[in-house]
Amino acid sequence: MLLAQQTAANLHAKPGDTVRIGRAGLPAASVRVDGVVDLPQADSFFQQVGAPVGAQPQAPPDNVILLPQRTFAQLEAPVARLRPDLVVTQIHASLSRALPGSPSAAYTQVSGHARNLETKLAGTGLVGDNLGTALDQARKDALYAQLLFLFLGVPGAILAALLTASIASAGADRRRRDAALLRTRGASTRRLISVALGETALAGGLGVAAGLAAALIIGSTTFGTTRFGASTLAALLWGGGAALGGLSIASAAIAVPAWRDARSLTVAGQRATVGRRARSPSWARYGMDFIALAASGLVFWQASKNGYNLVLAPEGVPQISVNWYALAAPVLGWIGAGLLTYRMADLVLVRGRTPLARLLKPLGGQLAPTVAATMGRQRRLLAGAVTLLALTAAFAGSTSVFNATYQQQAEADARLTNGADVSVTESPGTLVGPDGASALAKVPGVRSVEPLQHRYVYVGADLQDLYGVRPRSILSAGKLQNGWFVGGSARQLMRTLQARPDNLLVSQETVKDFQLRPGDTIRLRLQDGVTKQLKTIPFHYVGVAKEFPTAPKDSFLIANQSYIAKTTGSAAVGTLLVQTDGTSPATVAARIRKQVGTSAAVTDIVTQRKVVGSNLTAVELGGLTTVELGFALILAIAASGLALGLGFHERRRSFAIASALGAKSRQLGAFVWGESAFVTIGGLALGAAIAVGITDMLIKVLTGVFDPPPDYLSIPWGYLSTVLGLTVAAAAAAGIVTLRALRRPAVEELRDL
Repeated sequence: MLLAQQTAANLHAKPGDTVRIGRAGLPAASVRVDGVVDLPQADSFFQQVGAPVGAQPQAPPDNVILLPQRTFAQLEAPVARLRPDLVVTQIHASLSRALPGSPSAAYTQVSGHARNLETKLAGTGLVGDNLGTALDQARKDALYAQLLFLFLGVPGAILAALLTASIASAGADRRRRDAALLRTRGASTRRLISVALGETALAGGLGVAAGLAAALIIGSTTFGTTRFGASTLAALLWGGGAALGGLSIASAAIAVPAWRDARSLTVAGQRATVGRRARSPSWARYGMDFIALAASGLVFWQASKNGYNLVLAPEGVPQISVNWYALAAPVLGWIGAGLLTYRMADLVLVRGRTPLARLLKPLGGQLAPTVAATMGRQRRLLAGAVTLLALTAAFAGSTSVFNATYQQQAEADARLTNGADVSVTESPGTLVGPDGASALAKVPGVRSVEPLQHRYVYVGADLQDLYGVRPRSILSAGKLQNGWFVGGSARQLMRTLQARPDNLLVSQETVKDFQLRPGDTIRLRLQDGVTKQLKTIPFHYVGVAKEFPTAPKDSFLIANQSYIAKTTGSAAVGTLLVQTDGTSPATVAARIRKQVGTSAAVTDIVTQRKVVGSNLTAVELGGLTTVELGFALILAIAASGLALGLGFHERRRSFAIASALGAKSRQLGAFVWGESAFVTIGGLALGAAIAVGITDMLIKVLTGVFDPPPDYLSIPWGYLSTVLGLTVAAAAAAGIVTLRALRRPAVEELRDL
């Protein structure tokens, strides 16, 4: 016969003792205790099957005795004959795991099986769908994963499209000149369109082939499958859609402008469009950037009040819907910030030539005003380059910070469950004092050991968990975060527990259930360590703990360890929190298991991270993060170096004419380095500002993903430094290559052009 841990504490029983089981209408039966066990899945095992929708979950019973089926039949068979309503039979069935790969589809199938069984039972039994409950959580996790991909992946795809279009359209002036020349030599409109389509097919076809090949390599190396976990049909559809998108971008950037010019412009008109001053875009005249930012702020203000959450479909429909309205905030913010960046860069080039010339004087010297004026004539190209680099830098910054913060909170979530790198939980009935930490501190790889008391107490008639802590050391040992507490920071509340030993931190649920106010006296009933009887001990409520290492998510209490030991006469601890010195937690856990044997349960955070079932740690971002950060790095390099280089390449004729008129290499360098500095510094500075705003918006809107929410953002300085360095290096390389190309004699360059 086995007693649950709480039952053993209530009865003051231990192995070898005899307990009596009351039977309605019959004499009590006596059984001998063979052991004390913990029931970690008590909520599921003793669930209230058939509870109405929306009903509060029923807490598992405090007193549980486990008997062999034969013994149970001998003791309870007479009761079943007298009072059959007091005996309930549970049948646990294992379903086939041949389920669809989609958690949502699997949930629909399993819940359908459960309802089908209910119809066959025809009211003679109730069905508890444990697998369906697990799949219900899994489908939410899967949808959160899709949302994270939407937030983090789609901006990268849009940036890739913008960069592709920018690079493809960089030769627009060259193509117009070529078309005008062909027109003078008798080329028809059909022939001009055919040439443009040929260039589009070549550029788009090669780009699509290279992109799909890269996707196959990324899938096989990062995710272990070229299909990225999708079905064969879905993978083919995604690949076809990507190819169609690439060809559409090439067509929009090359073929469509050439077709429009060939049909609407004469030879003189085509020549006139080359170098024509560009008007302000229509969106700028109507202030679409300000409208988008204002709308983003409004949506963000409304969405951030309650945080983002998935919306459950009406009762009876096994679906989860997405609150797309909340997702509009970062999308509108991203669009508005990009348009505003273009407006600001254009404004500086047109209205701020004098200040710009002063800033360029270290690079251009006496030519600084001329450089600024020339940049003003190229304002459309340069403003576009600044915008593209700013959005790319913002994408790299916001994605990396979000991913780093996500990983930080995933670690915090696992730490809440496990308590530390390694946790040693004493077996029920085992008495280990704080000095037990000394023995574990000698294990190789252990940096520190923190004893944590765990007792069961009664708050009124409600049995709850009480944790006794050492306020001075638990802050660092448990890596407590401010977001886990209400009424003060983690450090402040630990100081409060230290200043007055009878102070008490209470969970939010307990505060709500018992209508507590700060300063109230709470009288808890704890078991005396000597007499084993319940003893009433006064505490003072001073703050709220929403989360705490190893504590349940609902009702628990946190008190000063020395006060509990003094008032109960027992300093026994329930858990030892072990922090490693950098050694793998799994390795340290294995060493500790050899030392403690079967007297304690040893768990490590690496293993716990894989089994925690919250939204946060259930969605692994490792593969997506690797692809995104690498993609962002490539985009940043391309946006700075390639975009600038192609812009310089398109203006070879202007540089060659300047060289033929006597311009020296240093003077030509003033134009090249002036434009490079404007695009690189302006793009990176504005990109950093956009990244700060978008990251803060993403984390606040997606509060439902983070459990617990972060106290601060985790900034990956190494990655951001790499992006900064390579972006600057790419811009410098584009300038160096351009200047080296200008060393050719001007006559040869003009002849080639």
